[in-house]
Amino acid sequence: MASPEISPSPDRPVVTRFAPSPTGNLHIGGARTALYAWVVAEQAKRRVGPFKDHIGGGRFILRFEDTDRARSSTASEKQIAESMLWLGLDWDEGPAIQGIAGHETATGEHGPYRQSERLPLYHQQLDRLRAAGHVYDDDGAVRFKVTQDVTFVDAVYGTVTVKADEIEDFVIMKRKAEGDDLAYPTFHFAVVVDDALMEVTHVIRGVEHLSNTPKHAALYDVLGFDRPLWCHTPSIMNPDGSKMSKRDKAKAARKAADQFGWEDEWLADVGVEGLASKFAAFRAKESDDEEIAKMILMKHGTPIPEIDVTDFISSGYLAWPLLNYLALLGWNPGGDTERLSHDRLIDLFTLDRINKANSRFDRDKLVDFNRQAISDLSIDAFADELDGYPSGVDLSRPKRLVLARAFHERARTLAEPSQAGRFIWSFTEDPGEAAYEPKAVKKWLLKNDAQGLANLERARQALAELDDDFAPEAIEAALNSCVETNGMKNLGSVAQPLRVAVSGTAVTPPIHLTLHLIGKAETLRRIDACLKVFKGTAEASG
Repeated sequence: MASPEISPSPDRPVVTRFAPSPTGNLHIGGARTALYAWVVAEQAKRRVGPFKDHIGGGRFILRFEDTDRARSSTASEKQIAESMLWLGLDWDEGPAIQGIAGHETATGEHGPYRQSERLPLYHQQLDRLRAAGHVYDDDGAVRFKVTQDVTFVDAVYGTVTVKADEIEDFVIMKRKAEGDDLAYPTFHFAVVVDDALMEVTHVIRGVEHLSNTPKHAALYDVLGFDRPLWCHTPSIMNPDGSKMSKRDKAKAARKAADQFGWEDEWLADVGVEGLASKFAAFRAKESDDEEIAKMILMKHGTPIPEIDVTDFISSGYLAWPLLNYLALLGWNPGGDTERLSHDRLIDLFTLDRINKANSRFDRDKLVDFNRQAISDLSIDAFADELDGYPSGVDLSRPKRLVLARAFHERARTLAEPSQAGRFIWSFTEDPGEAAYEPKAVKKWLLKNDAQGLANLERARQALAELDDDFAPEAIEAALNSCVETNGMKNLGSVAQPLRVAVSGTAVTPPIHLTLHLIGKAETLRRIDACLKVFKGTAEASG
């Protein structure tokens, strides 16, 4: 095989798929699988990278493996689809998904795209196996007879051979449940039939499925279907070496509850029906309910582990730096290149550069990717991103642009402007000394016979004379004039006392932008409150 990317025939379409179980949100590992599969299909469409001579085109399929009827849901399907589209991973073929614009009707000729809707197709293939003597009944289920050794080639792990006696006669069709017209297939049978009938040429999935592949290869062979190219990707691990799992949220929540207490009186205030019984099951480790885990973590002020794509959206990451980072978890383009454009990733990606070793998720590196991506945005584009981020802060577009200017150089995520700037929208109505950082007060207000307080009063007078629109440029000019008129050393002579007065600390974005966002009336109120608190302190110490 000259290259693991190329299909047996250059005029055959390159078909990849992403086939999640709709039993929860899109895990970050699943997102990486979807990315790799999407890139391979995109390369074939564009005829770039390893497919530059390929003329057959490419297709990327979304298929839901929903045979776990107890846990599968349409809500999960919608959440997975929304996460994929947020990442920019649109599909060429897939099911109808209500509430997803452009995908409310099924797309493609190889559907249905839910396993629960494909039962007759599985039974047609089962009849073929039964007629050829490849299966037998066992207590209501149907088992496949393994009679030969299996050898297959994986794009990452190379040639794998498994002896027939090392593969059990495995179940391919479950017992028919009461009330069902047809029995449901197992994963092993359904995935082979689906991939074969959908003409999938490249099966890209996690390494946990590598041990299942001998069974799948055996089924392909006896059914007479062409085998796909298999590519199994390494696992994504936490920094401590543990597997990055959806259960991490439950583990973190139990740890927080063990530390701070498992009191459940707060549940009555939440007022959600059935919550108490869910909480009891969670505490007894009978469930890892994500809703309960998040409630416990938020109650105790403990960070929620970022595991699903929705977690990273909530944390304020941009889609492309997250995808860029995910691409590098298990794959490298060669050389020192790490930050890739959308088109550059599609040009450079090859399956044979995927690593065998597991990858550790380095959040510091992801944060740096995101910081750099934000700094590359224009102020308008950054404001657009902030407009779409659910921060809970309702600002007009002009003020959102000022917020973008204020935090553009320092923001690492979309969450930080609203978090670091929380003082802008909320500050103690009647502050006492505890509302202000002691070191900042001492250095910028009380030092040198309370020179900072005197400068603060002068700044207040200058600001009070401005128009009510409190434009940033007018604020900056007024403060510079105040400095010059009063013979102060520099702008910091008024900016630092103002920062302490309006935020309680000496660290804020540029002072003219900060004060504009707070507004004239509120700025003057905070200055007056600060003077009231500390003028008496200064007089007593003097």
